[in-house]
Amino acid sequence: MRTILIKKSPTHIHLLLSMLFINSITNKVKSQSQTYAEKLGWKKDERVIMFHVDDAGMSHQSNQGAIHALEKKVATSVSIMMPCPWTSHIINYVKQHPDIDAGLHLTHTAEWTDYRWSSVTGKNASPGLSDKEGALWNNVFDVVNNASVDEIEAEIKAQLYKAKTMGLNPTHLDTHMGILWATPEFLNKYIKIGIEEHIPVLFSAGHNTLMRESLQAVPLAGLKNLNKKTPEATNISEVLDAIRDKGEEIWNAGLAVVDDLYISSYDWEFPSDKKVTDKALCEFKTYKYKELLRSVKPGITVILIHCTDSNEEFKSISNSGNTRRADMLAMAGPELKAFIQKEGFILTTWRELQNRRDSLYK
Repeated sequence: MRTILIKKSPTHIHLLLSMLFINSITNKVKSQSQTYAEKLGWKKDERVIMFHVDDAGMSHQSNQGAIHALEKKVATSVSIMMPCPWTSHIINYVKQHPDIDAGLHLTHTAEWTDYRWSSVTGKNASPGLSDKEGALWNNVFDVVNNASVDEIEAEIKAQLYKAKTMGLNPTHLDTHMGILWATPEFLNKYIKIGIEEHIPVLFSAGHNTLMRESLQAVPLAGLKNLNKKTPEATNISEVLDAIRDKGEEIWNAGLAVVDDLYISSYDWEFPSDKKVTDKALCEFKTYKYKELLRSVKPGITVILIHCTDSNEEFKSISNSGNTRRADMLAMAGPELKAFIQKEGFILTTWRELQNRRDSLYK
């Protein structure tokens, strides 16, 4: 049989390439218009929420606050600080309650003046992570300027190994004070380990309606450097495009990704003209969370909270007791739970997100 070669004209080739380019753009636009919630099986207009408790393990009061919030079923996920002194207590609780969605609050800072902790790897192994006291640095700037990428990676792995040795299989990884979002190099190590261990990492890469309001804040400011074409990008659309591209990378590696993230409830200021009581704290944060939820767009939104059963003793650790106690009381109160049910919000966990992501391979 004779093979007949058909010579394509330059015009034909140009047309073919144009069609391929248009198809590529069309597929990309379609992918971006679909929320990660839709990709994971929820409907287009559904608002899927995760109230996520940070800082478990930091203190006994932090653990008690987290437990109280989780038992009321509004807060649905928690993350644990492995270098801190009350880690065993909260891990033992999780082991006794295996349905609890518990991950690691990967910790590379120790921010309080009189209450410090050190790296799991130790000062000799990771000198760049330690200040002159031998504790972790108390701010993001010093970590970025002193710690190597290898030390960051080693500490992540050490904290994960410690958790598993203690019997905890974390449902997710996230980052204390946003350290692992601070530079592209730190972020890539965080994501790399998540992919290798098949553990989802907190990274919001959908519409980011709420998150874009906080991109100037320290926990998220480092994400501005993700745009390789324009380092330190100030154009918000370029920054969000770079974040979306990173999210697709995580998704394509088999991990769940969320659509939006809210980090600022810690900074809500209780009215100075009101007397601080449990009732007033609960009413204040309940009102604020209801107001926030009204602004949530369809998709998966993670809302970071800090629930602590703060008391006089906690004042020796931090002056943040009121906002943390208010979170605990709002999560435990009936009003917020009733509002969530009435408005049709869907509560989820990291375990559910990753189970849904894994099911797409079957």
